[in-house]
Amino acid sequence: MNSLSRIYALANNTFREAIRNKLLYTLLGFSVVMISSGVVLATLSYVEVHEILQDTGLAAIRFFSVGIAIFVGIGLIHNEVDRRTIFTILSKPVSRNEFLVGKWAGLTFTVWLLLALMAGAFAMVSLLAGAPLGLDHFVAIALIGLELMVVVAIATFFSSFTTPMLAALFSIGLWMIGHLSRDLHALGQQSDVGSVTAMANFVFVLMPDFEVFNKTLEAVHGLPIDSGEIGLAFVYAVGYTVCTLILGAMIFSRRDFK
Repeated sequence: MNSLSRIYALANNTFREAIRNKLLYTLLGFSVVMISSGVVLATLSYVEVHEILQDTGLAAIRFFSVGIAIFVGIGLIHNEVDRRTIFTILSKPVSRNEFLVGKWAGLTFTVWLLLALMAGAFAMVSLLAGAPLGLDHFVAIALIGLELMVVVAIATFFSSFTTPMLAALFSIGLWMIGHLSRDLHALGQQSDVGSVTAMANFVFVLMPDFEVFNKTLEAVHGLPIDSGEIGLAFVYAVGYTVCTLILGAMIFSRRDFK
């Protein structure tokens, strides 16, 4: 069995484990409720009714899918260590790097599947409400899928060396910072202090930029989404994910489970 086969087996096992998590279905249920609640919120306004409905729906998809990625992801490695099953897995011809990548791949596929279900609910609610649906809406949802790939990598990274509670706090914090990093960078550039500007540049390069995946405004208001920005988002997602997993693998390979 080659490395890809072992990673696939681990990913498949992770997927089966993740879909048995009750928290996953709880968050999925709340997401569908929030997507549907956009109809009620839209009735409170006489203008931009469809825009409010779809903006609420896409926001719910992003929020709850990230929640699933973090709160399900942080426990995957911890559960293996806590149940001591990791010793059984690593006693086989499976490296720690393959174990980490397999966990990431399995959870990424899981959240993508749930994202597709949320997208289906979003499309159904939009059609029932008479809101227009176009390719840009599905491009915006696909970009959320790329964001989730990075979020899962971050959650896997933190869970490789710390407790689930700390991994959750770090992952949530980094996700929030990632959506504010552009604004923080812009504020830093306006400073007259050179050290502040330099620090802002350093933080902007180091922290993830999740706004590169946020095309909700364009999709909701029918604005064109540049194909170059889509390509940049894809390259950024792959690059940040690979770097995060490499760093996580380096730490995980030195972790003592005794």
